[in-house]
Amino acid sequence: MSTSSPEAVKKLLENMQTDLRSLSMECKKKFPPVKEAAESGIVKIKTIAARNSDILATLKENSSEVVQPFLMGCGTKEPKITQLCLAAIQRLMSHEVVSEAAAGNIINMLWQLMENGLEELKLLQTVLVLLTTNTVVHDQVLSKAIVLCFRLHFTKDNITNNTAAATVRQVVTVVFERMVAEDERFKGQNIVEQPPPVQGNTNRRSVSTLRPSAKDAYMLFQDLCQLVNADAPYWLVGMTEMTRTFGLELLESVLNDFPGVFLQHQEFSFLLKERVCPLVIKLFSPNIKFRQGNSSAASPAPVEKPYFPICMRLLRVVSVLIKHFYSLLVTECEIFLSLLVKFLDGEKPQWLRAVAVESVHRLCVQPHLLRSFCLSYDMKQHSTKVFRDIVNALGSFIQSLFIVLNTGNPAATNTSTGGSGAQGAAQGGPGAGGQGGSLTTQAAFEYRGTWIPLMTVSVQGSAKATYLEMLDKVEPPSIPEGYAMSVAFSALLDLVRGITSMIERELAEEEAAVRREANPDQNTQPEPGAHLVWEEMVSACWCGLLAALSLLLDASTDETATESILKAELTVAVLCGRLGLVTPRDAFITAICKASLPPHYALTVLSSNTANLNNKAYSIQGQSVQIISSSSESHQQVVAVGQPLSVQPQGTVVLTAKNIQCMRTLLNLAHCHGAVLGTSWQLVLATLQHLVWILGLKPGFGGALKPGRAVEGPSTVLTTAVMTDLPVISNILSRLFESSQYLADVSLHHLISALCSLSLEAVEMAYGTNKEPSLFAVAKLLETGLVNMDRIEILWRPLTGHLLDVCQHPNARMREWGAEAVTSLIKAGLAYKHNPPLAQNQVLLPHLSHLHPRLQLLLLNPLKELSNVLHADIRQKQLESVLQILQSQGDSLGPGWPLVLGVIGAIRNDQGESLIRTAFQCLQLVVTDFLPTMPCACLQIVVDVAGSFGLQNQELNISLTSIGLLWNISDYFFQRGEAITQELEREEAALQKQAQEKGEPLNRPFHPAPPFDCLWLCLYAKLGQLCVDPRPAVRKSAGQTMFSTIAAHGTLLQQSTWHIVVWKVLFHLLDCVRKSSTTADKEKIESGGGNILIHHSRDTAEKQWAETWVLTLAGVARIFNTRRYLLQQLGDFFKAWEVLLDHIQSAALSKNSEVSLAALKSFQEILQIATPVKDSAMPTNALAAMGVPPILIDPLSALGPGRPLLRSDSMLERLTSYNGAELQVPSPGEELALEDAALWWSAWNTWYRTGTDSTRPPNGGTGTDRPSFVPSQPFLTALVQIVPALYQHIKTVFSMEDLRRLGVILHGAVSIPISSDASPFILPSYTEAVLTSLQEAVLTALDVLQKAICVGPENLQVMYPAIFEQLLLFVEFSCKPPQYGKMETKHVANAKYNQAEWVALNYVPFAERSLEVVVDLYHKTACHKAVINEKVLQNIIKTLRMPLGLKYGCPSESTWKLAVSSLLKVLSAGLPVARQHASSGMFDTMWPELANAFEDFLFTKSTPPDNVSIQEFQKNEAIDVEVVQLISTEILPFAIFIPKDFVGQIMAMLNKGSIHSQSSSFTEAEVDVRMREEFSKVCFETLLQFSFSNKVSTPQEGYISRMALSVLLKRSQDVLRRYVDDERLSGRCPLPRQQVTEIIFVLKAISTLMDSLKKTQPENVDGTTWAQVIALYPTLVECITCSSSEVSSALKEAMGPFKDFMQPPVSRVQNGES
Repeated sequence: MSTSSPEAVKKLLENMQTDLRSLSMECKKKFPPVKEAAESGIVKIKTIAARNSDILATLKENSSEVVQPFLMGCGTKEPKITQLCLAAIQRLMSHEVVSEAAAGNIINMLWQLMENGLEELKLLQTVLVLLTTNTVVHDQVLSKAIVLCFRLHFTKDNITNNTAAATVRQVVTVVFERMVAEDERFKGQNIVEQPPPVQGNTNRRSVSTLRPSAKDAYMLFQDLCQLVNADAPYWLVGMTEMTRTFGLELLESVLNDFPGVFLQHQEFSFLLKERVCPLVIKLFSPNIKFRQGNSSAASPAPVEKPYFPICMRLLRVVSVLIKHFYSLLVTECEIFLSLLVKFLDGEKPQWLRAVAVESVHRLCVQPHLLRSFCLSYDMKQHSTKVFRDIVNALGSFIQSLFIVLNTGNPAATNTSTGGSGAQGAAQGGPGAGGQGGSLTTQAAFEYRGTWIPLMTVSVQGSAKATYLEMLDKVEPPSIPEGYAMSVAFSALLDLVRGITSMIERELAEEEAAVRREANPDQNTQPEPGAHLVWEEMVSACWCGLLAALSLLLDASTDETATESILKAELTVAVLCGRLGLVTPRDAFITAICKASLPPHYALTVLSSNTANLNNKAYSIQGQSVQIISSSSESHQQVVAVGQPLSVQPQGTVVLTAKNIQCMRTLLNLAHCHGAVLGTSWQLVLATLQHLVWILGLKPGFGGALKPGRAVEGPSTVLTTAVMTDLPVISNILSRLFESSQYLADVSLHHLISALCSLSLEAVEMAYGTNKEPSLFAVAKLLETGLVNMDRIEILWRPLTGHLLDVCQHPNARMREWGAEAVTSLIKAGLAYKHNPPLAQNQVLLPHLSHLHPRLQLLLLNPLKELSNVLHADIRQKQLESVLQILQSQGDSLGPGWPLVLGVIGAIRNDQGESLIRTAFQCLQLVVTDFLPTMPCACLQIVVDVAGSFGLQNQELNISLTSIGLLWNISDYFFQRGEAITQELEREEAALQKQAQEKGEPLNRPFHPAPPFDCLWLCLYAKLGQLCVDPRPAVRKSAGQTMFSTIAAHGTLLQQSTWHIVVWKVLFHLLDCVRKSSTTADKEKIESGGGNILIHHSRDTAEKQWAETWVLTLAGVARIFNTRRYLLQQLGDFFKAWEVLLDHIQSAALSKNSEVSLAALKSFQEILQIATPVKDSAMPTNALAAMGVPPILIDPLSALGPGRPLLRSDSMLERLTSYNGAELQVPSPGEELALEDAALWWSAWNTWYRTGTDSTRPPNGGTGTDRPSFVPSQPFLTALVQIVPALYQHIKTVFSMEDLRRLGVILHGAVSIPISSDASPFILPSYTEAVLTSLQEAVLTALDVLQKAICVGPENLQVMYPAIFEQLLLFVEFSCKPPQYGKMETKHVANAKYNQAEWVALNYVPFAERSLEVVVDLYHKTACHKAVINEKVLQNIIKTLRMPLGLKYGCPSESTWKLAVSSLLKVLSAGLPVARQHASSGMFDTMWPELANAFEDFLFTKSTPPDNVSIQEFQKNEAIDVEVVQLISTEILPFAIFIPKDFVGQIMAMLNKGSIHSQSSSFTEAEVDVRMREEFSKVCFETLLQFSFSNKVSTPQEGYISRMALSVLLKRSQDVLRRYVDDERLSGRCPLPRQQVTEIIFVLKAISTLMDSLKKTQPENVDGTTWAQVIALYPTLVECITCSSSEVSSALKEAMGPFKDFMQPPVSRVQNGES
């Protein structure tokens, strides 16, 4: 309830009345004046209450009167009354109804009570109520009240003292609070600025400018200073005594509680500067001069000892001054701080150092203060570096604690400072007195035997002091061991924490501001000085901090303490990093690194990473120390023993739990603060690498490190403690590199370059040793790359560049990891979903295009670089990854294809099969799946790559399969032709444009050809290379593929491209093959590798090349055949044709029968080409329609070098003569015909040269020399078979001369013998008379010719005789086989097949067939003028004379029989012609020839063989008879047209034939048959027949019959005479049978003659004839005596007709007279 509410007022009035009543009651007896006063007081109160509305105000006005009774009551000095009165006064005070005057009275009254020592506590209470409830007490009254309290403080009563002390404190506070309130009240008013107090004004009372409360406060504070300084107070009059300690406490509380007063009012500031500071400095002096352990004897005057209570309070004051008034007292604070630093000296008393360190701690938790120090001192030019000194002092203090050899310290007994650390981790353990176990539990520091326990002194971040708060202690307390260290430790940590968090916070604000202000023209950026301050602060403190923290870290035995130290080091390092202070950053990081590694190990790695590697690495001698007890003497638990990763391979090193802890800090640093590490990544990573190595972690998939198997490091021992940690460490390690994705680009570069240099070091170490290399850096490069895929381009080059170097390393494990890393990165890079995606990444901003290559190319480039590595394992890895890339990203490779294909194609023959196989798998995948997805520009590369696989010689199957791939590729080109063409042309246009801009020509193979055609040309060129591969199988396959491709897809090519195909591809190939074939080795190849047997036809390189030549030539010929029309439109078809023919000729003349034969087959093929003009699909004007200008080849200019070709003009002449028209300007069709003729003529010349060369007989040597080469029958056959086809094309210009040449070749071909080992395949058994295919061909050729002549124009017929001549030559072979040079040939029947000899063919069937042809032909052509003029008939007869004459002497019996029948047939046709032309004399020479032929045949000189059967003989006789019949029917009847001599010869022959000619040697039986009775008879009959010819129409006929008759009669006379003579001689013996037959025949003939003569007109019979007939009679008579009955009967018939001669002739009678 408020004191002013009506209820409160009412109650107050009631209470006052009650109090006054009580008072009057008490004083009724003893003190009547008081009683009266009380009663009047009651009346007064009632009156006030009744009259006034504002009772309280009225009360206050009248308070002097109202209070008076109570004051009088107090004056009684009666305790009961006094207490009652004081209570009543307090009630009035609490209702604020006491006026200033009343208050003065009250105070005076209280003073009296105090002096009388009455109610002291109640007094204090009353004063307090008076001063706290209202502000009426001022100036002197106030000072009196304060003095009252002070005086009560120094009474004998302890309770009073303490209460008074508390009251004084409260009163002092109240005074200052009033001033603060007063300031608040006046704050809003415009106060005239106070003039600053004049410095050095000694009049302390010049405070007229202050308001009342301020003035009170000022006076109070000034007197407090006076009192502490032991001077008399100005204001507090009546003080009797005072203590410094209390004074200092009061000063401290004012300064601490009301800093604003001093800062806002200059009068107060003045007091601070002029009074407080000098006072403090003065009071400090004993502490400064004092040195512990100084003997007073040494100094002239005894030094005042420091006094703990004062000193401690002074330090508290100083702390407050520094904290609040630093800005006012800059210089003074510098002094204070310097003093503070000095107090930390080792020479000062322990308690002093403890309090000082507590004070320092207080400063350390105020980072802003520290910052001010730095600004005010460290950054000023000539100032003390206070901040630095504080930190350094703290550091030195900590060091000094370790160095002080406190003898009471049990740990100091076994220090070992001199050793080189050989005691290892046990060095400096606590004494051996069994205390080890008890000590390990307490947190402590231990260093070189000094053991200092660690206590919890304050909560982190607050300086809760112990000794600075001991205000009740007078004597210095004893400081427990470790306390100072603990405070210093906390101070250090708080300092670090405070500074770093402050700077970090300001940095963060700054960054936020920068972010907020996108437009930097606003002034919100912090003043540039801020950075300087931060940097200066760090620079000032880092050395001290580092020294102290490193020492503490080294000495710490407690995990928590270690953690704090590491955290401090970490935060400073990070801060330095953020501020860009490289040296301190690296120093702190180095410290952490060193702490992570085993003792002495760190020095080699961290002092200089590469130098000093020769220093001995620290290790425990003897690797047998395998089991490590965790209760080892060491104050550190050893958790791991492992191999050092340094040059020395011997020994092991120990890791303690602390090392692992430090390692985790290091990981934490790298993980969370990688961005600020910059170049110190090098240190961090080097350390981690060593630790990882010692712990035996090995890289696994993706670069993550996993604990290796125990096998890997035989001397690696891990305790279970660390085993559980390893996965965590490994995980953190991975996360550390994962977090690199959050680093800025620059920081990332630092990380990468650190890893690279680390890796370089590992690479260097791995040279020349077989020790396992450290793969840490490589593995982590991989990991870093993998997590930074989104900005991979910025780190790709350094990353992969280094890894590629690693891939070249001789150490296999190192290499393997290098490759693993590169390939994993590439695969990940391609698989990563980049933004923009890789496929679009090609189109870049124009201004970046020259700086920023396409990302995909960037990613794939290292893959290509791997091709330069010679190690097979790397290449294997590379190719495997290509395979994986194709399988996963094949569709999206886009511009990366050239690189990928380059990798696949980078194969060399010195690589192993497996590499080539893997690469080939990739290629197969590309060809089967990815041709449609790749840019068409890459197709050419695909072709090249496929070709290179064909050319590799490691694996034949791959070569063959790659040829198959080329075929598949060609199919793809064919199917997608249009699309490919369009894309290539677009690209071509772009390239052309670029080239023009640069002013360079476009550089691309086969340039002028269109791009799509170039693709084909590349394909053909590749196949062309494969066609001359050293391996026959490859050549064969490539050849087949190439020609099939050209055949199947050639139509796609432009006309101009065909020109290149012909000249650069096909002819080039032919040249190469011809060259290789002619130079190939003739050595026999034993086997084809392994156990493959080689057929004898392929067992030399020469034979294998022969096959290739065959294939190639055939292929080219086929193309010329099938694409003739297309090729003819090229300008130089004639030249190409010539070259092709040249190739055919050289192949045909090759000494290899396979090649030569095949060449002719090709020749045949190109001759079957239809002439395009006659092509129904191509009308004559098709060329014109296609817009191709007519091309006239001047055949002369187009001829090849030195061609013995006919002049083309003569050819034209021939053509015109053939067409029988004058030469006019040719139309396009004729022009083509002309061109065609030139082509065919060229072909004919080639054929002629080939034929001539191959059939020319060997000239030199005797028969024994084996000729170098004799063409085979199939070859010759093929050669001749070409003639018909070829002739069809050249018949118009084929001349007699050509025919003659042809004849020579045909003759030569037929004459060539065959080798005996080939004969069984060519010849049938000798007995069968058949033609060889060669002979067939020759005849066919001639047949074609004669048929052509037959249907051709008349002027061709002059060739008939030549054909006859040729055929007749062949006919002669039947009796006289031809000779081939001077070669000896054996008859086929005598040849032995296994000997190398030459066998002459059986020419009989051939000759006979030729003869048949002659006969047929003659039948057709007998009447032709040429045939007549050239005496063909005579030649035929002349030729036939030979077999006819030989008759039985012919090689074959059939020959003469055929000759006869042929003669008969020829004559049947020829004789009429001869008779017809008798007058012209054309046939004059023929007749004697014919007569001789008859003579030779009918009266042959050869005897029939002995074994001829009678039937055979009769058959032969029948043939003779046929001839005679021919004479009788075809010749003799036409005697008038026949020369007389010839007829005479015939008659003589008949005469000769009609007389039996016998040999006496014959036996009876033989003679019987061989007498040719039938023949004689026919001859005789013929003679007879022509003796009497009734139809004599011409004198010629008469002459023939006369001649015949005369011959006949003469013949009869001879036979009869001889018979008579023989009969007479023979006596009893009968005559031979044939003679008897003959005589009978003659007798019959005579009788016939007689009959004929009888029938003939007498005038027709010559007189001489009659005489001859009559002359026979006597001879007949003589025959009558013969004994043979047959002869007798015949004689009877013969003699019968003579009876007609017995009467006189009629004419005589008529002429007679009678």
